[in-house]
Amino acid sequence: MSVAETIILDPGHGGIDPGAVYNGRRESDDNLRLAMAVGNLLQKAGYEVVYTRTSDIYHTPFEKAQIANHSGGDIFVSFHRNSVEEPNTSTGVETLVYRDTGLPGVLARNINEQLAQIGFGNRGVIERPGLVVLRRTEMPAVLIETGFINNEEDNRLFDEKLNEIAAAIADGIMESLSGQGATADIIYRVQAGAFANRSNADRLRDRLIADGFPAFTAASPDGLYRVQVGAYRNLENAIRMEQVLRGKGYRTFITSE
Repeated sequence: MSVAETIILDPGHGGIDPGAVYNGRRESDDNLRLAMAVGNLLQKAGYEVVYTRTSDIYHTPFEKAQIANHSGGDIFVSFHRNSVEEPNTSTGVETLVYRDTGLPGVLARNINEQLAQIGFGNRGVIERPGLVVLRRTEMPAVLIETGFINNEEDNRLFDEKLNEIAAAIADGIMESLSGQGATADIIYRVQAGAFANRSNADRLRDRLIADGFPAFTAASPDGLYRVQVGAYRNLENAIRMEQVLRGKGYRTFITSE
């Protein structure tokens, strides 16, 4: 059941560079808290995780790109928080990419959509080819702006729902990796449940992960949260996975949505 992908997580800023600061709150601290929480969930799901930092230290953006490149990562996710000149005038999440194509575009949209389900406004995907961590990384890369650090409501959401935010980002990552190439072929997914309440879906996802399956929660346009395992171009592979899951007592079906 092992997962081959290696995910590079980059908590933005750090050390001598605190990032944006608001009423004593430092962006670098928020970025580290969230990145570590996301990494913990990904590791439990069987992914390899490499951090550009795990403490309050500083690396230049180029050094962070080099850390990622030397680690042989499959994707790079940088964590940031937004800021504007006038507090409490802007809100929501946005994800930056070098070019809005391929896996980076899919990854950015999945993360934004997952975070919108938590309560953030979705400000969309933005191309920023001038950012070093997006330009110099040799793997698909995104940079998440998880709300505005100088917006009281965004901060309340960030603090009160940190674990849910981390789970939403982790699910967006896993959903994107499991569905690579989905636009070119029919992709079969093994679904273990669908729920109107996200917490119920996440409990099933966590149980699947504990049993060794790389499960994720996918937020659907119809408002349901679907718990799925894997994405397969070959129907026989999906059938084999479903048989394993049913052998573990899960009630599943195969979908090509």
